[in-house]
Amino acid sequence: MRVVEAFRAAFGADPATVWRAPGRVNLIGEHTDYNDGFVLPFAVPWGVTAAVSPRDDQTIRLLSLQAPSPEPLVLAARDDARGWTRYVVGVLAMLGDRVRGADIAVDGDVPQGAGLSSSAALEVSVASALNELHGLGMTPMEVALLGQRAENDFVGMPCGIMDQAASALCREGHALFLDCRTLGSRNVPLDLAAHGLRILIIDTRVHHEHAGGEYAKRRAECESAARTLGVDALRDVTDLGAALARLRGEERKRVEHVVTESHRVEAVVGLLRAGRPAEIGALLNASHLSLRDKYEVSSPELDVAVEAAVRGGARGARMTGGGFGGSAIALVAEDRLDTVRQAVSSAYEERSWQPPRFLPATPAPGAHPLT
Repeated sequence: MRVVEAFRAAFGADPATVWRAPGRVNLIGEHTDYNDGFVLPFAVPWGVTAAVSPRDDQTIRLLSLQAPSPEPLVLAARDDARGWTRYVVGVLAMLGDRVRGADIAVDGDVPQGAGLSSSAALEVSVASALNELHGLGMTPMEVALLGQRAENDFVGMPCGIMDQAASALCREGHALFLDCRTLGSRNVPLDLAAHGLRILIIDTRVHHEHAGGEYAKRRAECESAARTLGVDALRDVTDLGAALARLRGEERKRVEHVVTESHRVEAVVGLLRAGRPAEIGALLNASHLSLRDKYEVSSPELDVAVEAAVRGGARGARMTGGGFGGSAIALVAEDRLDTVRQAVSSAYEERSWQPPRFLPATPAPGAHPLT
């Protein structure tokens, strides 16, 4: 395993443990997590592998096989963290005095900028390793919550719990139906191959960066609307028509998306449990239109990918992730995969955009030890 070899070369010993955590793609349920709603992600085959050993002092030595320099970074204090190291050091910071320093080498293969949550995979892999090494006894959900706090409080990204929960809790061949208020979850079978279907990830190759920007603005708009409506979160809106009548402008549109999106999640779960995955395409399409027109987090590249995929024969398609770039997903019959790929590629070529990348995804397992 190359991360173990890199750890040994950098730190002079074998790691005490090695954990792998996956990225995720969200089947449906976008921007509902921080509104206490429902989400339905599944883990992807790509992730982050973390080789970790504890230290007796406060020093943190970090090595990434994806960094330009092969030399480890040595941090004498947690405040010295910059760039990707903030996600790792944030996990250590949230653990407080339960841990001291650590030697950590990471190796990731999540496509960068595709909206597949490489940051959550990094947080969960490191947190899972430290949980084992220090006998902390955290459950997978507690590991996920720790990763979320690291991203919220240390990195400054106001994300919900979905990404970390998917990375920590997903099962192979399943999607994770998660109630973001109660944190109750269950794995729902997602055996698309048995129905001649595939999920095709369409990476627009447009890098998305929404920390502290438009993502935070959308979250603030939702919180403001909840205060206006006198509810704890938009999850609590039960009469959508009455709620919309009390709101104006952007907040009205945000509420309409969040409330209807949670309903779409429940509808998709019902269809999957009934063994009717081919019928979820219309709900994927409706989700994209809502994200484009009501939540306003799509992009020209995402819109073109979705529209071309559907024209090419996909049963449904939508942007996935936070938005402003990243990836779309399409539900495609196996015998239409080439046609859909060609339709999207041709649409991009007509606009002189860089070619998209296609990543067929099957639901993968959540965080697990490799040693």
